[in-house]
Amino acid sequence: MSILSILEPASTTTPRPAIARLATGSIPATVGSDLLVPLADGRVTDYANFDHGASAPCLESVRASVEAALPSYASVHRGNGYASRITTQWYERARAEVHAFVGARADDQVIFTRQTTDALNLLARAVPVDATVIVFESEHHAALLPWPAERTVRLAAPSSPAEAVTRVADALRQAPEGPRLVVITGASNVTGEIFPIADIAKVAKAHGARVCLDAAQLAPHRPVDIATLDVDWVALSGHKLYAPYGAGALIGRSDWLDAADPYLHGGGATHAVTSDTVVWTTGPARHEGGSPNVIGAIALASACAAISKHRDAIEQHERSLLARLRAGLAQIDNVTTYSIFGEDADRVGTVCFTVAGLTSTLVSAALSAEYGIGVRDGKFCAHPLVGHLLSGSPEHGTAVRASLGLGTTREHVDRLVDAVRTLATSGPRTEYTENAHGCQPADDPRDLQAPRIW
Repeated sequence: MSILSILEPASTTTPRPAIARLATGSIPATVGSDLLVPLADGRVTDYANFDHGASAPCLESVRASVEAALPSYASVHRGNGYASRITTQWYERARAEVHAFVGARADDQVIFTRQTTDALNLLARAVPVDATVIVFESEHHAALLPWPAERTVRLAAPSSPAEAVTRVADALRQAPEGPRLVVITGASNVTGEIFPIADIAKVAKAHGARVCLDAAQLAPHRPVDIATLDVDWVALSGHKLYAPYGAGALIGRSDWLDAADPYLHGGGATHAVTSDTVVWTTGPARHEGGSPNVIGAIALASACAAISKHRDAIEQHERSLLARLRAGLAQIDNVTTYSIFGEDADRVGTVCFTVAGLTSTLVSAALSAEYGIGVRDGKFCAHPLVGHLLSGSPEHGTAVRASLGLGTTREHVDRLVDAVRTLATSGPRTEYTENAHGCQPADDPRDLQAPRIW
């Protein structure tokens, strides 16, 4: 039971859909599926989470794994105490689990990082100084910004998967001699559309280039297989994979990473240290200096195992809900949805839209205050892509993103569609004011101050 459900009246606006969802047993359960949130009219309702693309809730199985690991938690490696030896085994088994989750090759490294942004910045530090990096402007900032500007070729957002492949091929033909790296997203964090990863990798390999896949938005929803896709590195985040414990990973080839200066100078990354020399180790430890986030690694591995076990059910669940959401929004006048490749493109469960006459900030605030729905508004750390998509809509500089996941139900989808229809037709039910946090009801009875939980 949440803190808010204790503080607010017991009545709810809808049945508890989480009960029906959990009864199927077909998809992993998430922590917080019983969360109740206050509405501006004094009622409470169960939370409809359409913000999985920003960060996903924790799986119940992940929480159980973490709780099982905590009693014997200790620092890993170089410790002969029982707790250290047990924790070290869990940490290295977590590495093996992540390795298997992405279908990595036998000699690929798994380096634990903080999240995808950290993983891609680590790789950027390891790219040879004479390498050319090719990246689409449609990328999330984590994949767009780490590379040296003077050696990076930015490609405009493609209008189709075929054009994406052609633009990469053209860029590689014009690139100077030397190492080359193509950086591609798996699924757009703005529209959910899936890029032609294997086709781009094939073109890259034909030109002697390597490929890095940003799988942050793809891995929670679709299988990722390094060997089949023939990419060289994959970056992903635990908090997108229902393991919000501060760990991510960079998985892939070792040569550039072993040749690069360690990401963090310190203990664990060293092989030998004297008064005037340092010999750095090779392998994952080279870039995992300091005491690693063991609990985060265990959580990430637990999530990978659960998602792998239930992959087919997860895909069926999300495809059904996405089709329902897109069909519902398509029937609403004054609502525009956005795509990179077109409405028929394959995609994960993310929809980007605007409502005529209403700012995205107002729409997201009203969805929260009046309907108990959580969405994201803004440019989603993908400013060039959002600017490109909204270029034909001068009324809007930002958009609304609804991203579904394991915590989403059919009732949530129907509630979102009905709420957007009401907003598009009649506007918000109450007056809103802008503040440092965006918009909120001018007369807001909700107590939005989080009580200290420690």
